[in-house]
Amino acid sequence: MILTALLRAFPTIFRPEALRLLAKTLLLTLLIFAALGAGLWWLFHAARLYLGWGQGAAWGGLAETTIVAVVMIGAGWLLFRAVAMAVMGLFADDIVVAVERAHYPQAAMQARPIGAGRSLTIATRSLLRALGWNLLALPFYLVLLVTGIGTIGLFLALNGVLLGKDMAEMVEPRHPDVPPLSKSSRWLMGLVSALLFLIPLVNLLAPIWSAAMAVHMLHGRGKKT
Repeated sequence: MILTALLRAFPTIFRPEALRLLAKTLLLTLLIFAALGAGLWWLFHAARLYLGWGQGAAWGGLAETTIVAVVMIGAGWLLFRAVAMAVMGLFADDIVVAVERAHYPQAAMQARPIGAGRSLTIATRSLLRALGWNLLALPFYLVLLVTGIGTIGLFLALNGVLLGKDMAEMVEPRHPDVPPLSKSSRWLMGLVSALLFLIPLVNLLAPIWSAAMAVHMLHGRGKKT
């Protein structure tokens, strides 16, 4: 079922409404990271001047830039999916509606719109969950680096759970009369989504692809491939 949902969701990425949503999601995500990077640079710069480190030295500004770059690379690996999925949650109704109308018109007619307020709540919860759990797991990510694959394994296991919940919350509230996805189905589609976020370039498509996959997982149960 998960493979079928993944393959069915792929063409959705190239629908005009999906491409517009993808552009908005990526733009907002990049703006958030740009603001974070600027804030970190200001923080390091203010701390360096306050403590008197490297004042008048040529290496002072280079050190600030290097530290911010290293931190942002780590933050990008750890938090890109959290921020992107949270931003995606703000517009999730648009892509869910498009997929349902194209593939499940009966379900689309019976759906209850989530609304902007509920979308904001879902996006906020998603971001806080992802930030909280991944920051708690950060020491274990670092320790497991020595194993070669332990960090990736922990990332996939943890974020599979988190993403599965995020994706279910995008589609299930629209259909309160439809049986919700099982915990195993949620985790499995979350795991596949987490894998998408690990692949360069594909990770840029992952928010849209994941949302469309969740629609097919919910409505495609029992249907022939």
